[in-house]
Amino acid sequence: MRLILLRHGKTAGNLDGRYIGRTDEPLCPDGIQALKLKSYPQAAAVYCSPLLRCRETAALLYPGHPVEAVADFRECDFGIFEGKNYEELKENRDYQRWLDSGGRLAFPHGEGRAAFSSRVAKAFDRLASEWRGNEPPSAALVVHGGTIMAILERFAVPHRDFYAWQVKNGEAYTAELCWTEEGRAVLKRVERWEDMQK
Repeated sequence: MRLILLRHGKTAGNLDGRYIGRTDEPLCPDGIQALKLKSYPQAAAVYCSPLLRCRETAALLYPGHPVEAVADFRECDFGIFEGKNYEELKENRDYQRWLDSGGRLAFPHGEGRAAFSSRVAKAFDRLASEWRGNEPPSAALVVHGGTIMAILERFAVPHRDFYAWQVKNGEAYTAELCWTEEGRAVLKRVERWEDMQK
């Protein structure tokens, strides 16, 4: 089964380099235009985060397609860093501690990376289990950068660390969903969609 992991288009917060997690921003005009200028892989089934920026991206790229929202594919809750950017946070001691931890500490009054990744991985595992034995030929997940990173860190073979899977707005990975002998979902042949177009 072919899987497309696609990050939503840009929002106003993305343009300013802000931490946008739980904030339900729409796509900005620049983000919409950038999506319209690119070609994306088609999919037989489409799933997304329930947040507006992902729903709008899915509607733009897969018009007329039914789209199923998966609640636990929403972005990480950045706590007190939500809506702020580096310039606004660089003197904040909590932010410096978070940076020094390599992004492993929990966001103050928000989610930790381990809890976020676990939430996303469980949601993907449930979805993959629903597909097993009756897989659509292809599926697109229109989600957040962090969501893609969490899925690929947990399921991609060979394994790579969370931050190795960073992807920009409107960019995508493709992968092949396979099953181990023990019945565990794995993602093989993971490639950036943009690299495949060159």
